[in-house]
Amino acid sequence: MTPRTAHEVTPRRGRRRASHSMETVIGETIALLDESGEGALTFRALAARLGGGVASIYWYVDNKDELLDRATDHVLGDVVERTDELAASDDPIADLRAVAIALFEAVVQRPWLGRYLMRDNGTQPNGMRMYEALGEQVMRLGLHPRETFHGVSAVLGFVIGTATDLGQQVPAEVLDGTVSGEQLIERAADQWRSLDPDEYPFIHYIVDEFATHDDADQFRAGLDLVLAGLRMQADT
Repeated sequence: MTPRTAHEVTPRRGRRRASHSMETVIGETIALLDESGEGALTFRALAARLGGGVASIYWYVDNKDELLDRATDHVLGDVVERTDELAASDDPIADLRAVAIALFEAVVQRPWLGRYLMRDNGTQPNGMRMYEALGEQVMRLGLHPRETFHGVSAVLGFVIGTATDLGQQVPAEVLDGTVSGEQLIERAADQWRSLDPDEYPFIHYIVDEFATHDDADQFRAGLDLVLAGLRMQADT
């Protein structure tokens, strides 16, 4: 089964034909979301980008929720294609890790994406394909269906939750160049160091690591902990 792309979605019948295509509508929707976030996505703003009237968008979708679902599915189609091209190995955990990282990289680049993944199976067939790609690797571990379901849920939840958190809106002072990202973290670390070590022993124990950490490395370390638990469960 190949991923469905935006141009494969059939426009609504019985409406005045729009001057643009579904692919164009979804492409401009994704661009608007990437540039300004979900709050900026309105049919009026989208119509302005498309150079047509608001009514023309209803030729393709019924409402904003459907538009978001289809935009999410379109992005996931690219992820599914990439994961389909990954070479299978003899280690299901390694293959599961590769699929999880591909999904993480897509969501961390687009924070809005994590909120709409697998929300509507009818308009997100690629969401099901991604879920299947993760699940097939866990199935190779030979676990009980319940353990398999829980394992996939744990991996998916960790990937989406972490990616969405790391992809939050960058502070204005970083965007305008007042401070760098490194300076922002160092400032936070200094605030942590000022806390009472008797009240916050953990904070003082790890503050130097926090000050120099890399988000991608932190994600991979956490993912490896989750996967190590899955491997241990399979081995026992």
